[in-house]
Amino acid sequence: MRGACPPQVLIANRGEIAVRVIRTLRRLGITSVAVHTPSDADAKHVREADIALQVPKYLDIEAIVGAARASGAQAVHPGYGFLAENGVFARRCAEAGIVFIGPPAAAIDAMGDKIRAKATVAAAGVPVVPGGAEPGDSLADWRDFPALIKPSAGGGGKGMVLVRSAAELPDALESARRTALAAFGDGTLLIERYVENPRHIEIQILADTHGNIVHLGERECSLQRRHQKIVEEAPSPFIGPETRARMGAAAVEAARAVGYTGAGTVEFIVDGSTGAYHFMEMNTRLQVEHPVTELVTGVDLVELQVRVAAGELLPFAQEDVRLTGHAVEARVYAEDPARGFLPGGGHVLALREPGGIASPRPGGMAMPGAGGVAGREPGGVAWPGPSGVASGGAAEGEPVVRVDSGLVEGGVVGSEFDPMLSKVIAWAPDRESALRTLDRALARTAVLGVVTNIPFLRALATHPAVRAGELDTGLVERLLPELVPGAGVPDEVVAAAGLVFHAMPQGDDPWEVTDGWRVGEKAWTTWRVESRGGVHAIQVSGLPEKSAEVLINGQQVPAGIRVGAGDLAVTLGGRTERYLCARRGDTVWLGRGGESWAFTRHLIGDPGDRPGAAAAGDGVVRSPMPGTVLVVKAQPGDRVSEGQPLVIVEAMKMEHTVTAPHDGVVSELAVQPGQPVDMDAVLAVVTLEEA
Repeated sequence: MRGACPPQVLIANRGEIAVRVIRTLRRLGITSVAVHTPSDADAKHVREADIALQVPKYLDIEAIVGAARASGAQAVHPGYGFLAENGVFARRCAEAGIVFIGPPAAAIDAMGDKIRAKATVAAAGVPVVPGGAEPGDSLADWRDFPALIKPSAGGGGKGMVLVRSAAELPDALESARRTALAAFGDGTLLIERYVENPRHIEIQILADTHGNIVHLGERECSLQRRHQKIVEEAPSPFIGPETRARMGAAAVEAARAVGYTGAGTVEFIVDGSTGAYHFMEMNTRLQVEHPVTELVTGVDLVELQVRVAAGELLPFAQEDVRLTGHAVEARVYAEDPARGFLPGGGHVLALREPGGIASPRPGGMAMPGAGGVAGREPGGVAWPGPSGVASGGAAEGEPVVRVDSGLVEGGVVGSEFDPMLSKVIAWAPDRESALRTLDRALARTAVLGVVTNIPFLRALATHPAVRAGELDTGLVERLLPELVPGAGVPDEVVAAAGLVFHAMPQGDDPWEVTDGWRVGEKAWTTWRVESRGGVHAIQVSGLPEKSAEVLINGQQVPAGIRVGAGDLAVTLGGRTERYLCARRGDTVWLGRGGESWAFTRHLIGDPGDRPGAAAAGDGVVRSPMPGTVLVVKAQPGDRVSEGQPLVIVEAMKMEHTVTAPHDGVVSELAVQPGQPVDMDAVLAVVTLEEA
């Protein structure tokens, strides 16, 4: 397909990246082929693709290659994750006569081995962190502390161990080797001097098959938790033009050293005090955070990947690259910060995502292709267009919002894949405006039915340290007590839930209607609802759609609700708030300002319905996430001690042990091995023994 884009491309991925690739292919007039596992048959990427084929799993190389051949696809785009950095997959595609839209397999292999990669780029003159590597060096003899141990074959922060003294080194090496063997099948390690208060800054590069390589500036990725990126931005508030040029040149040389082609990212660790930078690793694929680069440069990286793979020349030179404005991205995860960021899932009962504003391409580099003006795809989400002309608000410097999402209303977020749901990206002429735009966009995002990290992201984006650009890779961990929301539910939200339950049809018998009608004085209806904040008793009288009152902290407050198309306007004491609202069975979900709350009718006799019961001390043992019960380690009547394991639940390929909340007797056991459970589902009840 040299010199011409392929007529048909298979995307060997799922979720938001598959959707994002499909939309560029559609704009280019290329037929898109999706693959999916049985559980993903109704996923968004399947709905949006022109053709979809089922495969046993996304890591099945032969099945993916077979699907490409069966569909007639001439090329495969790997996205990121799964097989994107798998040299075996790239070679297998070539053997089957299918173009792999990515670098050569040899380049993937060279950069996939951290020890080999470090030696290769060092030989090309790229600065590297001082360190040692097996098998040539004895890591046990290392004496330059603090130091960081890394698996040679690893990635994503797995197996990395920080060591601050020689006394810690033997145990740390043993632990890192165990993790490396378990996670990557290779126990080879390397050790490097640890940079205190480091910044994680990466350079986006592009290389064609004619020897041309350019860089598109940097991305700041220092806002991380446990080595996983959360918020990324471009450009970095720390990097000036001269340092950008030097780091960019180093990244280009690193790519040239391995014969790289396509889009790639060279990651550097940067000393926040001195500005010294050192090569960390190269990701031989598109990055999750690539949209921020697209927004400040005006290029479509997926389009360029396709064109480079077709043998085309890069359409611009280094001197043509310019960065315009500032872009920030936040990753929306199905996880619960209040529960230690446990991954979750559930049914997407209602979904609101902010649409794009004008063109997302404030940068102005010309792109090849059909020309014209950057446009907006269906659903209100704007995507990079093929020309260098910005349209609408972007031309006047107005903020831009882009959402890359794999979500669809009515879909299911399961526990078998990575918990990232979507990315919300904001562009503005300056960094402060971009952060404000991101916060507003997150506030307009709601996913009912699934607990997300959106409130955490809003707290992070608006924190003074982040706004000041005072970033390092340990900042998020230090700020966690300030950023993680509590489990409590605001009084007005509890009252809103009570009004919703009160307004639900209850039956035709006038004695069952909840409007407070009685022979005699006005009556109050008490609704007992359960949320993560405990069991709430809400008293309501009247008709919420007409005229009602609710008791809040002992005060009678005039109240009412107006129901719209999927949303709800709740008025309390003259103040109106709008909520996204959804119902599933006896559970009502409310969403506002990026937060969401689930309320379930609490009936007499439910677990925890006893005098003095409280959410934290009632003996009710609940599932911390949706998943599957693997093991039940107790039986009804067993005497158990506080902290004793009762049930093991598997979710997101991780095992979570649920323990007894206090000493007592297992009075109820509600699950068995193999049983699927929802988040907060009752697993067991441990009753205190009477003295």
